[in-house]
Amino acid sequence: MSGRPGKQPGPLRYAGDPETRGGFRPYLIAFTDWMGAMHYSAHTVKNRRIELGYFIDWCEERSITRPDEVTRALLERYRQHVFHYRRKDNGTPLSFQTQHKRLISVRMFFQWLTRQYHLLFNPASELELPRTEQRLPRHVLNVAEVEQVINAIEVEEPTGLGVRDRAMLEALYSTGMRRGELVALRIDDVDLREGTVFIRLGKGKKDRVVPIGERACAWIEKYLYTIRPRYLEAEDPGTLFLAKHGGGMDGKQLSGIVKRAIERAALDRFQDTHPNAACHLLRHACATHMLENGADIRYIQALLGHADLSTTGVYTRVSILKLKEIHEKTHPARLTRTGSAILDALEGEIPQLPAEPSSLPAT
Repeated sequence: MSGRPGKQPGPLRYAGDPETRGGFRPYLIAFTDWMGAMHYSAHTVKNRRIELGYFIDWCEERSITRPDEVTRALLERYRQHVFHYRRKDNGTPLSFQTQHKRLISVRMFFQWLTRQYHLLFNPASELELPRTEQRLPRHVLNVAEVEQVINAIEVEEPTGLGVRDRAMLEALYSTGMRRGELVALRIDDVDLREGTVFIRLGKGKKDRVVPIGERACAWIEKYLYTIRPRYLEAEDPGTLFLAKHGGGMDGKQLSGIVKRAIERAALDRFQDTHPNAACHLLRHACATHMLENGADIRYIQALLGHADLSTTGVYTRVSILKLKEIHEKTHPARLTRTGSAILDALEGEIPQLPAEPSSLPAT
């Protein structure tokens, strides 16, 4: 069916089109225009349009062609449709996060329709949303693995882009910034002398200033003065990290660079990392390693640019090393007390592991 949740929506038609006059799509255009005027990010506007496109296609397949034909019962049917949908490629359901995004866009759309007096009442006012899961990052790079990934960049290759790539990875790990924030950096956003980075309009349209380490500054300085001038066109765009053509980079290019570095580092448990999640591995590593070394979670919140402390709280659950240390020191069932009767009773009964891996029996 063309309205399945995994399908890209069709092109928007404008209000003057006689085929769609009074239908959903003119309202969708006005809604996305309103979001732009309310200063929602381009990324959010794009996603809302796509998510509403799924809903509109689903409605039109059922001969529901206007917003005033939508009822609470119909919206409940759509919620059930999203819940029961299975992907054609592997038969898996949509994640609850994806279901939540599908439905929150519908609820927001009908709220706007009602407030703009296009509808007399809001049929989505009581539309219930699925509870989202609080998932932990599946894998977190340890310090040695981060070094393997960063050192996998070929800085000696003749184009000099390896130096640029190394500088970008160093900056990602040192600051924990998002990939979109990194590619948007301008030269005057980085103060190499003071060791700070000014991040303009990060997520939530908020500026912030974050520290950056000396090693990252050294690689950025090397790139800035020895490599970047080679790729300048007639006019300097001012963007810090340039692509081969002399213009700015985009997030997908950066993700591809990090993904290839992970592959060259030969870290088996990260080989299936999706390219779009590659940069987040370094962001997760930055926060987790700082927490394990004693950083207060509120400072990590400021570094990462999280609006809510609960978002940063995921790293307290990822940071198992500190928890293990406290557990070993405080749990009464530990076997570390000298002269313990339990240890004396168990002495000689605990099997010893072989000294060399080669002496393990074959399986």
